[in-house]
Amino acid sequence: MRKTAVVTGASSGIGAATARRLAAEGFNVVLAARRKDRLDALAEEIAGTVPGAGPGQAGRVVPIELDVTSQESVDALAARVLGRGGGCHVLVNNAGGALGLDSVATADLADWRAMYETNVLGLVRVTKALLPGLVESGAGHVVNITSLAGHVPYEGGGGYNAAKHAAYAVNEVMRLELVAEPVRVTEIAPGLVKTEEFSLVRFHGDEDRAAKPYEGVPEPLVAEDIADCIAWAVTRPPHVNIDRIDVQPRVQAAPHKLHRET
Repeated sequence: MRKTAVVTGASSGIGAATARRLAAEGFNVVLAARRKDRLDALAEEIAGTVPGAGPGQAGRVVPIELDVTSQESVDALAARVLGRGGGCHVLVNNAGGALGLDSVATADLADWRAMYETNVLGLVRVTKALLPGLVESGAGHVVNITSLAGHVPYEGGGGYNAAKHAAYAVNEVMRLELVAEPVRVTEIAPGLVKTEEFSLVRFHGDEDRAAKPYEGVPEPLVAEDIADCIAWAVTRPPHVNIDRIDVQPRVQAAPHKLHRET
């Protein structure tokens, strides 16, 4: 029986790359995000590139609209995933992101609240809803995508630092609480990753500001690098738990320390 993986935030960036990679690894993949049109396009793309991944193959790739800030939406996802009969073996909590680069003194509390809703409460909502299926599978795995910002604070990162620190804390508590259950818990903490939307969303569509974090960086990470880490972690033998992977480009030593070419 094929294992089923649920990937949140699957409409772009790391989520989309992870969905492609897990489908290639032989998983049934549930694509979950708010933008259903993008999920449908991604499902078609995967069906055309991964042998046996088409909709006629027992629903190998299933797009489901999801808003992790809505309990109703999360409940609907869980009902579809756990009610399909295939169960849930892997959950990749990828939905989230950063907003703004303000100091604490000038903090936009609406941005802080939105980051906490997605990066923390969204992670908890989805995990709580799918956990019964992960336990029942006998070899479940929760993968939480956090950030090096969750471990190393930097100026201007207060809201994002706080949200990702909280996500890290939830990850660690889950591992303690689930130690007697057949569920692994892994944190993936990326550094600078260049995707099409992360920085653009952070700066509310300002393309000039969105480009600056990557200026002069010869080889930032890309979404496929993180998908590679996720795929490696979830394909280890069930008795092997990868607690945490910190991954950053070679030219980055810390969230605030990058070598830039002039």
